[in-house]
Amino acid sequence: MLALLVIVRFSVYVTTPADKLLFTPGPLTTSATVKQAMLRDLGSRDREFVEVVRSVRRRLLALANVRQDLGFETVILQGSGTYGIEAMISCAIPPDGKLLALVNGAYGARIAHIARVHGIAVHEERRREDTAFSDADVAALLAADPAITHVSVVHCETTAGLMNPIEAIARAVTAHGRRLLVDSMSAFGAVPVDLRTLGADFLVSSSNKCIEGVPGFVFVLCNRAALLACEGKSRTVALDLFAQWRGLEQDGQFRFTPPVHALLAFSRALDELDAEGGVAGRGLRYRENQQVLLAGMTALGFESYLPAAVQGPIIATFRYPRDARFVFEDFYRRLSDLGFVIYPGKLTAEPCFRVGNIGRIGAMDVSALLAAIAATARAMGFDPSARAS
Repeated sequence: MLALLVIVRFSVYVTTPADKLLFTPGPLTTSATVKQAMLRDLGSRDREFVEVVRSVRRRLLALANVRQDLGFETVILQGSGTYGIEAMISCAIPPDGKLLALVNGAYGARIAHIARVHGIAVHEERRREDTAFSDADVAALLAADPAITHVSVVHCETTAGLMNPIEAIARAVTAHGRRLLVDSMSAFGAVPVDLRTLGADFLVSSSNKCIEGVPGFVFVLCNRAALLACEGKSRTVALDLFAQWRGLEQDGQFRFTPPVHALLAFSRALDELDAEGGVAGRGLRYRENQQVLLAGMTALGFESYLPAAVQGPIIATFRYPRDARFVFEDFYRRLSDLGFVIYPGKLTAEPCFRVGNIGRIGAMDVSALLAAIAATARAMGFDPSARAS
């Protein structure tokens, strides 16, 4: 049975046959055509590459329902998503500013840590990893501390897969005259965002998440007025958002070596996003993936960590079965040997593992994963429904 699963595992999408399917929050499974787009060399100062960068910047704004002529800009930086978060925090908040960091997972905590490293005053407000922030929470915190100038929030906190209601939070921030910074790393491209309505100064995401590109760069969508206010205020050289934007605007050039191949792949990934129906179409597939996953895991006896009200469509978290025969490292290895890669847990409260719904995978791939999980549970001899007594 286990050998058979390797044979029948397939993707309804065009992927590289030898690749394992990645049920992770990114890097993730990409299409063969996205990979193929990288198989060429292009000079970083070549006019064709400059046009690719210009097009990507414009198309990213369109995904957020804004344009340059409406007062918005895209800044692309080399590096992982955290580079963009650090650029946002270290550029946006002035020396006399204070950050309210909304923390209900590891990535909100990372924002607070970055602020402290840069000597920024920060109030770290924590909630449980299964509890979203509300507009009332934020309003009360802002009313209690007039020194707060900026608020940071993680859109999809992939520590557990929770969605924070950024539109409601944004209204509270605006009503109190403060500035909003959004980490939408794992949501942008599959969860609708209207940046003008939202009123955030900055929103950060990266190339290897819901747009299904490959790792290599991060992008920051900016309110132009807020970006211009960053001039000369960056606490770093490489992560200076204003300087990076000015270079891109002047001659289309990156200040330092650009991720050429990753940008070529990303341009192709944007084409494939458009072909799927844009943000709405991509989000629909991810939600369908998750519905199949949650129903199947529940049927097998696994317990989902998050309540349905805060569960996002990106990644789901499952409690460890309370059975001594369940050893996550063995479970993970066996699934990987069958061609399926899941994700370890990141919760501080209890042992869990995570399964992503994003990337170039569909409901049939999720069903194949569920069959592999069922077979692996039988082979290991543990009961997925075992609970603590």
